[in-house]
Amino acid sequence: MKRLSFAFILILLMNAASAQTDTIKTDGGYISGIKSNDGIVHIYKGIPFAAPPVGELRWKAPQPLIPWQGVRKCDAFAASPMQNKPVPFMMYTQPYLIPPSPINEDCLYLNIWTTEKSSKEKKPVMVWIYGGGFVSGGTACAIYDGENMAKKGVVFVSIPYRVGVFGFLAHPELSKESNGKSSGNYAFLDQLAALHWIQKNIAAFGGDADNVTIIGQSAGAFSVNALVASPLAKGLFKKAIAESGGMFSVDGNALNIEAAEKNGEDFFKKINVTSVDALRKIPADSLQKLAVSFRSAPVIDGYVLPKDVYDIFNNDEQNDVAILTGWNADDGFPSNNVPDSVKYAQQARDKYGPFSNEYLQVFPGKNHDEISQSLFALNRDNIFAWQAYTWAKLEATKGHHNAYVYLFKHTAPGEEQYGAFHSSEIPFALNNLHTWNLNWTDDDKQLADIMSTYWTNFAKTGDPNSASLAEWEPFNTFENKIMILDINKQSMQPIPVMDQFNFMDKYQDYLRNKK
Repeated sequence: MKRLSFAFILILLMNAASAQTDTIKTDGGYISGIKSNDGIVHIYKGIPFAAPPVGELRWKAPQPLIPWQGVRKCDAFAASPMQNKPVPFMMYTQPYLIPPSPINEDCLYLNIWTTEKSSKEKKPVMVWIYGGGFVSGGTACAIYDGENMAKKGVVFVSIPYRVGVFGFLAHPELSKESNGKSSGNYAFLDQLAALHWIQKNIAAFGGDADNVTIIGQSAGAFSVNALVASPLAKGLFKKAIAESGGMFSVDGNALNIEAAEKNGEDFFKKINVTSVDALRKIPADSLQKLAVSFRSAPVIDGYVLPKDVYDIFNNDEQNDVAILTGWNADDGFPSNNVPDSVKYAQQARDKYGPFSNEYLQVFPGKNHDEISQSLFALNRDNIFAWQAYTWAKLEATKGHHNAYVYLFKHTAPGEEQYGAFHSSEIPFALNNLHTWNLNWTDDDKQLADIMSTYWTNFAKTGDPNSASLAEWEPFNTFENKIMILDINKQSMQPIPVMDQFNFMDKYQDYLRNKK
């Protein structure tokens, strides 16, 4: 009996040992993680890369992390950044949401998946930046899991950043406090701090610091756009993937520093606070409730973003990196207020002036259904699709690398009501269909394998192509062809909404000339 007990205990100890990863030394201290169920992937979750941005460090650039003694267990996700608790809505079910807890300010911890056997392997690195409209999101969403990407030969890293009022509050007092460097772009400073940590430490995980690709979706794609534009990110990555997002509009995505600081001053008045010190003393959950209507947006601050993003790219002043970008067929969001045809036409005249007739040709509005469809298409094209097209166009004409552009058209099983909705490409691009409980077919799984292979090929070489895949041609402005990604169909085709893009080009040029 004693022998059986001893044998049983020995088996338990062996299983426990096999589930643990090798201890790795980082610049903060030693860490340990866990292995995937099949033992192939080494997983490290909750690795600190900066000091907790709490107390006096709230609304400051990330500060150096505090080293620790012994071996720190990095086997679980850290807290998601401070935000409202996640609630499923429409198509966004649990796999798309952060866990309900923990959520707090102490959130600057990254995660790594790697199949490394030696620190000399030098695998390409992919750094995932989540979306969430700059007001929500976190690394612990199920669809962001990095295990399957690691199995395709990359080191996969997911990084956090502060959101909402904690990530984007600008104010004259904060600008002065930073010696005029920055106010309002703490989210991007978090991302930059994580990228610096990766440069220093990723070799220990088998990664190549000289072959880093940043990849983001929605607000994550806006972040990728900002990082490619920012002089502070020079040399931190070689390639960039942006899924549904960019900041090339005149009238949309970012605030200049004067407007952002005014936004902050108005917020102070609204909640009856007179100083940053007083605001720092308000508990995070209370402040989150007070900031329910605070506008969180990137800031043209003269430091992280020295000027308008379009101007940076148009002047070829962006970081010299390869680009893969695109959008989804149903990337827009439905309008809650659909006007009648008379009011719709009047709204077009009021907003677009001399371009209103052309607007009504490409976004027609003869009846309720047509107006509803046009408003949805306008939302998709203005915020997501035209941004990707414009980025590729600027890169093709002003940059030094090929740009690869896609249109994701596949509707997941049971999601016919929503189509190829905003974010629905993520489980395919990251080969994570298993995290989303739908009745997947073999065709779905094949598309996920194809897309994730395109993505990892690009991370490895700057070219998504390989012999087993349909050829993805670089974007050029003569043919305006892009890669259509759908089940049983991957092929280069002309942009299907080119008339809308041509209109938006003209209107955006008009707005720029008015500035």
